[in-house]
Amino acid sequence: MRLRNGSLLTFFCLAAFLSLSWYAAWYGDRENGGELHEKQFFDLQQRLYLAEQENQKRSRDLGKVLDEIKRAVEEKRNAFENHTVDEIRWKVLNMSSRLSVQFSNIYMFLPHLQGHKDQIRPNVLYGKDRNNVSIVFGIPTVKRDKQSYLMDTLNSVFSELTANEKRDCVVIVFIAEVNHDYVNVLANNIKNNFPQEIESGVLEIVSPPVNYYPDLSNIKETFGDSKERVRWRTKQNLDYSFLMLYAQPKGTYYLQLEDDIVAKPQFFQYLKNFATQQTSNDWMILEFSQLGFIGKMFRSKDLPLLAEFFLMFYKDKPIDWLLDHYLWVKVCNPEKDAKHCDRQKSNLRIRYRPSLFQHIGIHSSLSGKIQNLKDKDFEKKLLYKAHPNPPAKVSTSLKIYQQYDLEKAYVGQECFWAFSPVAGDFILFEFAEPFPVKGYLFKSGNIEHPGDKLFNTTVEVLQAKNISKDTAEFPRSEDGYLQIGKFVSGVAEGVISPSIGKIKAVRLKILSESPVWALLSEIFIKMD
Repeated sequence: MRLRNGSLLTFFCLAAFLSLSWYAAWYGDRENGGELHEKQFFDLQQRLYLAEQENQKRSRDLGKVLDEIKRAVEEKRNAFENHTVDEIRWKVLNMSSRLSVQFSNIYMFLPHLQGHKDQIRPNVLYGKDRNNVSIVFGIPTVKRDKQSYLMDTLNSVFSELTANEKRDCVVIVFIAEVNHDYVNVLANNIKNNFPQEIESGVLEIVSPPVNYYPDLSNIKETFGDSKERVRWRTKQNLDYSFLMLYAQPKGTYYLQLEDDIVAKPQFFQYLKNFATQQTSNDWMILEFSQLGFIGKMFRSKDLPLLAEFFLMFYKDKPIDWLLDHYLWVKVCNPEKDAKHCDRQKSNLRIRYRPSLFQHIGIHSSLSGKIQNLKDKDFEKKLLYKAHPNPPAKVSTSLKIYQQYDLEKAYVGQECFWAFSPVAGDFILFEFAEPFPVKGYLFKSGNIEHPGDKLFNTTVEVLQAKNISKDTAEFPRSEDGYLQIGKFVSGVAEGVISPSIGKIKAVRLKILSESPVWALLSEIFIKMD
C-alpha cells in the first residue's frame, strides 16, 4: 500500500515537473516570437522611413531640375539675341520637360542611355521655342554623298506660306547627325538663307545629342536588306521618333515631310481645312502624299505613343511598315480576314487627293541608291478640283448617288453627284463662324459627265446682320437669304459686295425641275 502511494507521488511530481518545463519552454518561445515580431515591425518602420527619405530626395532633385530648366530657358533666350551658333550651341531644354506625357520607357528601348541620362536633350541651334500653333512641320535631314535638296525644299515650303500662315506654324529642321562641325556649318547655311524665318521663329533647327544613337554596326540583317540598308532604316526610325517627341508639345497637328520635296500652292490651307473638317475623331493619319512617309499628318497628342511603338521595334522593320503594323494593332481582328483588316485601317488612315507634296530627290540619303520616285497624284487631272474652303456644316435635299456626298466634295476629296433635282431643292453651306466672303465659284459637270449641270439655280447668302439699306439691290427670300448670283452654262462665279457684311451661310437653290443629274466638280468659297 505504501509502495502504491509512493509510486503515485512520484508520478505526480514527474507530471508537475514536465508541465512546468513545457510552460517554461512555451513562454520562452512566446517571448522569442514577440521579439521576432518586434524586429520585423522595426524593419518595416526603417524601410518606410528610408522610402520617405528617398521621396523627399527625389522632390529636391526635381526642384533642382526645374531650376536648371528655367536657367536653360533664360540662357537660350539671351543667346538668341546674339544670333550665333557657337554661343547657343548645346544650350537646350530637357526633352522630358517638353512632353505632355512622361516618356521614361526610352531607357528600356535604348538601354545605352542609362549611362547618359542627360543625353535625351535636343540641341536647339536656332529657334524661338514657338508653340500653340496649328501645324508643326518636321523635316529630318542627313548628310548626302551626292546632292542636297534641303534648301530647295525650304524655299518651296516658305514661298507657299502667307504671312498669317507663317504665324500659325513652325517648321523644324532636324539635322540627324552628331558631327558638331557638320551640324554647325549646315545650321549656319540655313540661317543665312532664311534669316527672316529664323528671326520670326517659324523656323527651328535642332540636332540630336552625341550619345543618342546606339551602336548600329551589329544590327541583324533582315528581309534581304544589306547591312548598310538595315543600318540606314534603323537610324531613320530613331530620327523620326526623336523629331516627333521634340515637336509634340508645339502644335495641334504634326506633318512629317522629307528634305527632298516641293509643295503645292495654298498647301497650308488645304492641310488645315482637311484636318478640321473631319467628321469623325477616329482618324489617326491624314495622308497628303502616296509616297513613303511624306505628307503624313498626325494629331500631336498621338505622337508619344506612336514614337514609343517605333522605338520598341526600331531594329526590326522600316518605318512605313511599322506605321502599318501600328494601325493593325489598333483595329485589326486576328480572327478576321485581310479585307476586313484593310477596311478597319481605312477608317484610321484617310487619303487626300490630289497630293500636296512631290518627291524631287534622285540621289537617296542611302549611299549609292538612285530613287527617282514620283507621286502620280501630284499633277493628276481629276474629275473634280479641290479648294481651301472655310469650315462649314454642309447639307442638301438632293438624293446622293453612291459615295459622291457633299462633305467630300467640299473638302476636295471627291465630286458631288446627285439624282435629278426638282424645284425647291437646295445645297447649303453653313459656316462655323460668320465672316466676310470675298467671292465664290461653283462648277457643275466634268469631263466624264459634261451634261450633269445645274440649271436655273441661284446663289444666295445669309447675312450675319440684316443691313437692309445697303442690300436693297439684292432680292431677299422669305427666310432672309439674299440672291447674289445664278448659274450660267453650269457655272456660277462672282464677287460679293462688301456691303453685305459677314455671312453665315451660302445656299444654292434649284428653281425648277431638271431633266439631268446634278454634279458639282468645283466648290470654292473665297475668304477675304
